[in-house]
Amino acid sequence: MTGYLRELIWRSGETSGERRLSRAAIYLLLLLVVVVLGLNWPLMATGLRSVPPVWMGVFRVAGAAVVVLTLAASTGKLRLPPRRDIPMILSLAVFRLATVFVLVFTALRLVPAGRSSVVVWTTSLWTVPIAAVFLGERMSGRRWIGLAAGVVGVAVLSEPWAMSWGQPGVAVGHGLLVLAAITNAATAVHIRGHRWTITPLEAVPWQLAGAAIPLVALALAVEGVPVIDWTPQLAAIVAYQGMLATGMAFWAQLVILRNLSAISANLTLMGVPVVGVLSSAVLLDEAITLTLAAGMFLIMVGVGLNLVAEAASTDDPGPL
Repeated sequence: MTGYLRELIWRSGETSGERRLSRAAIYLLLLLVVVVLGLNWPLMATGLRSVPPVWMGVFRVAGAAVVVLTLAASTGKLRLPPRRDIPMILSLAVFRLATVFVLVFTALRLVPAGRSSVVVWTTSLWTVPIAAVFLGERMSGRRWIGLAAGVVGVAVLSEPWAMSWGQPGVAVGHGLLVLAAITNAATAVHIRGHRWTITPLEAVPWQLAGAAIPLVALALAVEGVPVIDWTPQLAAIVAYQGMLATGMAFWAQLVILRNLSAISANLTLMGVPVVGVLSSAVLLDEAITLTLAAGMFLIMVGVGLNLVAEAASTDDPGPL
């Protein structure tokens, strides 16, 4: 049984040295990220009732830093990054972490959690032209159909025709979320196109540290020292933010984006808003209408077509 599990997780012959994940392990990691990030949307919305948005970003990054630093140190992978990887690390720290967190947490005070998850995960829509221009990635027929189904599903799921655009903050909130999606898409392409000399586990601690510094400075300048009524529920939400939604999920996304095409990975991550809407309905009593159900079905069709197309590709899974 142990041998079978080893073969399922690692590529044949990669049991020592620079280990490489199998395709099945990459898909399982991708599924785990979709579930963890989708469930996180109602948890973020609940936590933001008690914590200012920028400080929530600080707590999320700090918690993740503790987890990843401990893991890296325990596996002997904590070392200073090479000079050629520093621009990439700064890019992810400032944009994919600090900037996106500020945009999303601010928007969550203006837009419902389920809808927010939908708008942010239009990332794949922006990834297609960016990856085509900067990486020369090509779209197969299945991927075009999957993209079309996913984009239509996101549009249906967000129900823009039902939004009260005249209410204060609604347009601003959606604008912030779209900007966050474009930022995520640009950094996803940057990750895929960069020629790394270190593994994700070696890079993540420095990215988290790089994001924490501007976030703390911004939080102190904009929100001041917070007065927070800590409860067991709030502490659990903050712990989930740091350990799972940031520490584990950010590392996993780096591994995924280094092994799958930027377009393919982001198309599959369109499953996040489906989990976000479902979990928001359960935890926050947000209604699921027939329109929402239709949108989620279209997104899952898009994700399924993308996985079929990706399985036929020859991408070589990289090191852990």
